[in-house]
Amino acid sequence: MKMSLPERKTGISRVIAATRDSLRGLSLAARTEEAFKQECLLFVLLAPLGAWLGETEIEKTLLVGVLVIVLIVELLNTAVEAVVDRVGAEFNELSRQAKDLGSAAVFLSLVSVIFTWLAILIF
Repeated sequence: MKMSLPERKTGISRVIAATRDSLRGLSLAARTEEAFKQECLLFVLLAPLGAWLGETEIEKTLLVGVLVIVLIVELLNTAVEAVVDRVGAEFNELSRQAKDLGSAAVFLSLVSVIFTWLAILIF
């Protein structure tokens, strides 16, 4: 059975549909992805602290912004993993590499949080 693509929306209806899809994706990640839940908790705890500890607007933006980047990268990693899993459950070296690379991206985003916070708050 062949599925047809949905009709393309334009204008404000496209913006509304995109917003609905984005909120559905955030909701899905918050319900089903343990790493995303942990990173959301990290954000909830550290974002107000970063906004309070930053001395300038740029520092505040950097301290909170790197936390947002972690969430973005985690969502992209989850998307990569979903596509890889959709392709097949059997082992494939390229599938492993895709998942490892996504994991590495999340790791580097977390490292950037550490370095940014240290650079602004300690050095």
